[in-house]
Amino acid sequence: MSMPKGHKSKHGYATVSSLGQGLGYREIAEKMTEEGDTMNHSTARNVFLSAMKKIAKDVCVLTGSDVSDSNLKRVSSDPRFQSGIVDILKSRDV
Repeated sequence: MSMPKGHKSKHGYATVSSLGQGLGYREIAEKMTEEGDTMNHSTARNVFLSAMKKIAKDVCVLTGSDVSDSNLKRVSSDPRFQSGIVDILKSRDV
């Protein structure tokens, strides 16, 4: 049985490295492993998307949008949403 194909968002793929000066999932996994937390690129991606999903849930609640699991997955994996979150984080003096 072949492996299932990845899902392409209606608006394309987003990668951590394409959103600015970030690292790719493999580089994140390598850095985490070097620092003592064993991780592979799939886990790095899952952790990133899980964080995006939590942010998406709060945004949906604030805007009165649907908070169903399928909608949260759609929103959190949308490269436009991810790019917007990066823009917000970059604009802060943190």
